[in-house]
Amino acid sequence: MNAWLLEGLGGLSKLHLGTTADPVAGAGEVVLRVQFAALNPADRYLAEGQYPAKPPFPHILGRDAIGTIVELGSGVTNWKVGDRAVVLRNDVGVNRPGTLAEKVAVPAESLAVAPAHWTPEQSAGAALVYLTAYQAITQWPDLPPAANVLITGASGGVGVASIQLATAMGHRAIAMSRGDAKRNALMKLGAFSVLDPNDTQWRKRCRDVLGGGRIDLAIDNIGGALFSELLDVLGVNARVSLVGRLAGPVPQFNTASLFSRRISMRGVFVSTYKPPEAQAAWSHVTGLLEASKAAPVVDQVFAFDRLPEAFARLAEGPLGKVVIRVGSWPVC
Repeated sequence: MNAWLLEGLGGLSKLHLGTTADPVAGAGEVVLRVQFAALNPADRYLAEGQYPAKPPFPHILGRDAIGTIVELGSGVTNWKVGDRAVVLRNDVGVNRPGTLAEKVAVPAESLAVAPAHWTPEQSAGAALVYLTAYQAITQWPDLPPAANVLITGASGGVGVASIQLATAMGHRAIAMSRGDAKRNALMKLGAFSVLDPNDTQWRKRCRDVLGGGRIDLAIDNIGGALFSELLDVLGVNARVSLVGRLAGPVPQFNTASLFSRRISMRGVFVSTYKPPEAQAAWSHVTGLLEASKAAPVVDQVFAFDRLPEAFARLAEGPLGKVVIRVGSWPVC
């Protein structure tokens, strides 16, 4: 089969389009013929050696996909050949071959049905970002109802998912995105307000928007220098869910800034979900989105052989997901 092969750590330049043996379904697994796959920043982190994974090389990246089951392994009784399924978060694309290939072997317990009203492109990129956003919000059981939730990197995949889920759960989503180009789109997705981190007065504007109130939960997808500024708008007993570090390490972070308001921080890592937990979370997510009439946002769909261009688009900061069309690629 055709696949994008990562020959070793060192960045996306180590990727090349080649051929490799078709996967075989082991016990409790299925083989999925991939129709669409999607990119995530974690794919780049893994290629650069910044992700906690030790896959054998050549490795196939890709954690999200929708496709059709073409083979069942022993013990699989809840799926049949011909069923369409999406891949929920598991070790696919991390320590085992991923979805940037014509076929992928996936544990059957990590498959789910896509909502009928979503397009295949929407379904392909939904699982990882929505499960991440869901964990970022629900890992705080003491989060008050109608909380003020600040979301950095709000136009990215996890950012969009966080806006939609926070709003569907009855919270007030305050989005952060650079410039004005995406403001209207984020407001239409459910953001209560959109703030520009390049605006030196954004912290004052945040307090003004909240009528002098403070943020109860910050979902930080960015890191970098912005992180320390976030702390200024947090309230007493506020929480921070740490999702990503697109802007790199946090410089000169003073832990004393957490003391007086008893601010709590916790990392978000969807791998901690066991398969039944991921299934339960997915069911809750899709129910919330259906009730709120929200759906995944796709920025652009690229042909399979244009993967480097797709990663370049991801690095530009798209609105929503970057998706790869795999199914139309000629079969070897």
